[in-house]
Amino acid sequence: MAVPASDSPVVLRVAGRPVARYATRPELPARLSPRPYLHPVTTLAGTAVTELTPPDHLHHLGVGVAVPDVEGYNFWGGRTYVRDRGPTELDNHGAQRHHSFQLRDPDGFVEELRWVAAGTELLRERRTVAATELTGTAWALDFTFSLTNVTPEPLSLGSPATNGRPGAAYGGFFWRARKESAAPQVFTARSEGESEVHGRPADWLALAGWGSPRSSGAESGGGWTLVLAGATDATRRDPWFVRTAEYPGVGSSLASAERLPIPPGETAVRRIVTVVADGRLGRDEAAALVRKAVGQ
Repeated sequence: MAVPASDSPVVLRVAGRPVARYATRPELPARLSPRPYLHPVTTLAGTAVTELTPPDHLHHLGVGVAVPDVEGYNFWGGRTYVRDRGPTELDNHGAQRHHSFQLRDPDGFVEELRWVAAGTELLRERRTVAATELTGTAWALDFTFSLTNVTPEPLSLGSPATNGRPGAAYGGFFWRARKESAAPQVFTARSEGESEVHGRPADWLALAGWGSPRSSGAESGGGWTLVLAGATDATRRDPWFVRTAEYPGVGSSLASAERLPIPPGETAVRRIVTVVADGRLGRDEAAALVRKAVGQ
């Protein structure tokens, strides 16, 4: 049976080259909190910078939006952190369901999604994704998501941190990067290292990998750099969730010190622009590309 055009994967292109594939209706177990995702995402030279269902965390799905606690429902996947109990297997997983595209072009799309759990729609999302060329070796992924409470009651978004696990404020935009033999370098304009950048806000954050095998040439598997930047005031206030030693992943935390309330009919909006570059960038190069990508 032919797949309807509206449901088939989207291939994003920059300067005619495919740089990302967006799966709209992936077939995944309920435990992984099924949701659309971008994978693989590559540099312009073709180096992959995402992973899908890696053995260390099967619920990590490339690039997308995932929240571990929406009024007690798990839209992240895997176990749920329960206060005074720790990570616990619960039958509480939700799913993000692709509903329709309002726009679908080679360089981007606008999509409507329904966040559903236990047969009830909790959130309606409008997702806007665009791919833009920056230089001959770098492009930008512009990702905006708007979450609207479509229930008659207040709801809130939480994280393991708000449920009692310090340092685990994951939930929101999340990028699972490729795992290599050596951990990637992570830095901001002022700090460097996982312990220094994790849990703190910064206008931008860079993750620089080595490539495999290590090489100075991108075409032969050389280094790569992701530079994630908050593109709105609200997004820049969110702390970064960072992992490099255990696995390479970066997210922007919606609920760090306290839960994020969304009253009925209200909307929470975040926008992350990610520079995807061949080679290992330094601070000045990363900052210059962010300014070009975000327009600041």
